[in-house]
Amino acid sequence: MREWQVKRRERTKQLIELGGLVAKADLVELTDDDRAALYGAFLTVAAKLRGPDGEQALVLFRRKGKRAFEAEQEAESSR
Repeated sequence: MREWQVKRRERTKQLIELGGLVAKADLVELTDDDRAALYGAFLTVAAKLRGPDGEQALVLFRRKGKRAFEAEQEAESSR
């Protein structure tokens, strides 16, 4: 397989996984699949991360995400 094909597949996989996170966070339903609203929300998060307290915000976002992943994993393992 050519290098550009490998990179394309890796990027496709990454985009699918990121889309899965959008769905997992219920953002599709909460925005009624409004792409402009989703994009605006992402731009707001990006602005926050670029701001003076961006590092602290990233720490908080990461902590909340890890807790959510762990809670989901625990729920699945208890089934």
